[in-house]
Amino acid sequence: MITFISCCVLLVIGYFVYGTIAEKVFGIDNRLTPAYSKEDDVDYIPMPLWKVFLIQFLNIDGTGAIFGAISGILFGPVAYIWIVLGCIFAGGVHDYLSGMISIRKGGMSLPEIIGDEFGSIFKYIAVILVIMVLMMFGAVFVSTPANLFYLMLKNGGIVSSPLIWIIIIFIYYILATILPIDKLIGRFYPIFGAILLIMAGMVFIGIFTQSGATPEFTGSFISKHPNSLPLFPLLFVTLTCGAISGFHGTQTPMMAKCIKEERHGRIAFYGAMICEGFIALIWATAAIKFVNGDYANLLNIMTVSGISNPANIVNSICSNWFGSIGYVIAIIGVMIAPITSGDTALRSARLVLADAFKIDQKSISRRFLLAVPIFIGAALLVSIDFSIIWRYDCFINQTIAALTLWTITSYLYRNNKFFFISLIPAIFMTFVSTNYIFIAPEALNLSPTLSYILGGILGIIITIIFFYLIKSKNNLNNSKNSNDNI
Repeated sequence: MITFISCCVLLVIGYFVYGTIAEKVFGIDNRLTPAYSKEDDVDYIPMPLWKVFLIQFLNIDGTGAIFGAISGILFGPVAYIWIVLGCIFAGGVHDYLSGMISIRKGGMSLPEIIGDEFGSIFKYIAVILVIMVLMMFGAVFVSTPANLFYLMLKNGGIVSSPLIWIIIIFIYYILATILPIDKLIGRFYPIFGAILLIMAGMVFIGIFTQSGATPEFTGSFISKHPNSLPLFPLLFVTLTCGAISGFHGTQTPMMAKCIKEERHGRIAFYGAMICEGFIALIWATAAIKFVNGDYANLLNIMTVSGISNPANIVNSICSNWFGSIGYVIAIIGVMIAPITSGDTALRSARLVLADAFKIDQKSISRRFLLAVPIFIGAALLVSIDFSIIWRYDCFINQTIAALTLWTITSYLYRNNKFFFISLIPAIFMTFVSTNYIFIAPEALNLSPTLSYILGGILGIIITIIFFYLIKSKNNLNNSKNSNDNI
């Protein structure tokens, strides 16, 4: 329990210390934000800070922070270290600076920001990657709450079907995607946020009151995974939203369109990431304590008919720890997390397509037409096994995180700011993504040694290309400015 408590304390310290450093590196001011300069009563709407924070928190705190943390703890107590270091030095920086850069660029979506820094080719590559990951997240954030609804009703003696709940959730997602952000999301998220926090509080108390042991981190970086999966890079691809997630970079522009003042950014973006870290710590600890530190048993409970789904352990924890009333509250809280990320994932996909093809979004018919292909794609993905889609989703997700960090680094470099704050996590996440290509069982499945060598070479090549691109653009801008002054 010492490791868990220490990690919670470190997250708080990280917010106040490193969050302040990130804010000073960026350099906030009192300029007009896009919420006012582009106000359209659909996507650009000024909102109070508490509402912006709750929406951002619920946007990013989906299945990843709960299910990803549960899957991540299978690698051992080192998962705690990744959550803390990832949140403070990578995820918080990623979320805060991507959100603030979006504000400075008029509420641009992530692919537009990438294109603005690296050119149109990278922009359209980013559009493809982002749409893919958003549709995958949309599919996961439909299937997981639908399964939990089904399990909850089944435990209560009510016969239903996951398909019924999938349809109901999809209908809600359609409305949340096309309606103005303050009509549905802005009104219900405060209620959802309260329920989610109550749920997290219940599980937190359960960690201290229920029986069972939690492993302590002793400095070992050896994988404890029952299937002998290598720690690097699979832990960093499995446990994403609780540490750093490219998905967050697709969500921050949504709130960048609604934030009233730049000084609110640290609470809304960096603070939401730290809160998600707490959720990840709580569920990772609850899962391993429930099985008394038995990693093989945890994986066994998660697996039904050969298919791994963390919803099974969530259902078991809630039904065993909290009684009937507490069980319902806890399960609803867990279901809210993916639902409130799924709706904004698909809404973000609409905004990305609208920005990419310059389609005005004031008309509801245009918003609906853009949403149709997105929902068709997400619906087709729902039938795929969770463990398969989650792993591929997380790989693309972390690739987007690396690309976002490189984009942030380019912005800071060109504006003569301390770019090392994003450069170091950018290099690390690049090595995670490149090594995954070679080592993952569902990818090339090469030996760890060969994978690390090839992944390292590819990561170095990408780093060299990055510095070539930003120096070339910097020289081009300097040359243009010199010509303008002649």
